[in-house]
Amino acid sequence: MAARSSLSRRILWGLLGYAAVLTLAVFVHGVIVNERAEALVWETLLDTELDHIIERMGSDPGYRWLDTSNIALFDGRHEPLPRELQGLAPGMHDEIVVDGAMRVVLIRQVAGGPIALALDITDLEARERGMWLMVMASAIFMVALISLVVFWGADRLVRPLILLAARIESLEPDKPGQRIDIPGSASNELLVIAESLNGYLRRNDSFVQRERDFVDTASHELRTPIAVIAGASGIALEQHGVPAPVRGQLARIRNTAIDVERLIAMLLVLAKDPSRLARSSDRFSLDELLGEIVEQHAHLTQGKDLRIELAGLPGVEIFAPMPVVHTAIGNLLRNAIENSDRGTITVRLEPPATVVISDPGHGMTPEEVSAIYARLARGGGDRMGGGIGLELIARLCEHLGWKLEIQSDPDRGTVTRLALSSLPSGQDAGR
Repeated sequence: MAARSSLSRRILWGLLGYAAVLTLAVFVHGVIVNERAEALVWETLLDTELDHIIERMGSDPGYRWLDTSNIALFDGRHEPLPRELQGLAPGMHDEIVVDGAMRVVLIRQVAGGPIALALDITDLEARERGMWLMVMASAIFMVALISLVVFWGADRLVRPLILLAARIESLEPDKPGQRIDIPGSASNELLVIAESLNGYLRRNDSFVQRERDFVDTASHELRTPIAVIAGASGIALEQHGVPAPVRGQLARIRNTAIDVERLIAMLLVLAKDPSRLARSSDRFSLDELLGEIVEQHAHLTQGKDLRIELAGLPGVEIFAPMPVVHTAIGNLLRNAIENSDRGTITVRLEPPATVVISDPGHGMTPEEVSAIYARLARGGGDRMGGGIGLELIARLCEHLGWKLEIQSDPDRGTVTRLALSSLPSGQDAGR
C-alpha cells in the first residue's frame, strides 16, 4: 500500500501551489502590462517627434536634423536605411539592434521614401532587466515567506486533530465511562466529532454492560443445576455395589460437572468489571494452592513414565478469584501432562507471583509458538488438552492484568510462565 501523506502536508502543498500560481500570474500580467505601456509611450513619443521633424522639413527645405545622444534620424530619401531597418513595414518596431545599440524604431513612408526615427533604449533595457530580476527575487522571497506561514498555520490547524487521535488511541477497551475531552478553543467541527465519539462510547458501555449482565445471569442460573449434577454423581459414587462401568461414567459426569463449574467461574470473572472483582476475590497462599493442584492432577500421569515435581516454593500470598487461579494453573498443568510422555514436569513459583511449568514434552518450533500468539491476538479458539481453551485463559490474563508467556523448543519441551498480580483490595476495590 502506498504511503499516505498527512493532512498538514496536503494543505501545505495545496496553498503553496496556489501561491506559486498566483505569483506567476501576477508576474506575467505585470510583464504584459509593462510591455503594452512601454510600447504606447515609445509610440507616442516617437510619433510626436517625427511629426515635428517632417513638418519642419516641409516648411524649411534647408532644415537638417541633428542626432542626439539617444535619438537618431534615418532619411531613406537621400541614402539607404541601415541594413537592420531595410524591409521593415511602416510602424513601430521594438528591440531592433542598430549600430550596436538596442533601439525602438518608428518607420513612416513619405513622398520620396521612408523615414525612420530610432530611440536608443539600451540603458533602459538594462534597467528593466534589473527591475525584473528584483521583482523575481521578491516573488521568490514572498513564496518562501508564505511557505513558512502556511507551514505554521497548517501545523496549528491539524494539531487539534492529532491530539484528538491521541485521545482516541488512549482509550482502553475494558474500561467503562471513558470520554473524549475537547478544550473550549476547539472548532465546531472537532466538537461535532468528539460528541459523536462520546455518544458511541456511551452506547458501547451500555452494550457491554448488557452483555456482562446476561453472562452473569446465565452463569448464576447454570450453577445450581451443575452443582446438583456434581453432588448427585458424587453421592452415587459413594454407594456400594455400583458396577465398574457405571462408576466410570459417574466419575466422568462428576469431573465434567466440576470443569463446567470452573468454566462458569471464569465466565463470571470476565463478566465483571476488573475494578469490582475484589468483592468476589480471596486472599490465599499461592504455594499451598499449587500443592493442591499438583495433587489433583497427579492421576493424569498414570500409564506414563512421568512425574510431577514441586520445586522450592516461597510463601506467596495474592488477592484474586481463587477458582479462576486454580482453573488457569490446572489447565496449564493438564496441557503439560498431555503433551509429555516421560520425564519430569517441574512446577515452581518465582517472586513476586509467577507460576512456571516446565515439561519434557515434544516442544514447539518458534513458528508454532508465534502462531499461537497470533491466534490469541485474533481471538482464536485454540484449545489446550481437554480443559479450558487457551484463548479463554488469555482473555482472563488480559482482563485481570496477568501475563502468559510460552517458550518452547522442538524435542526439548515447553516452559509456560503465568505472571499473576493481585487485584486492588480494601475499600477502593469495592467502589
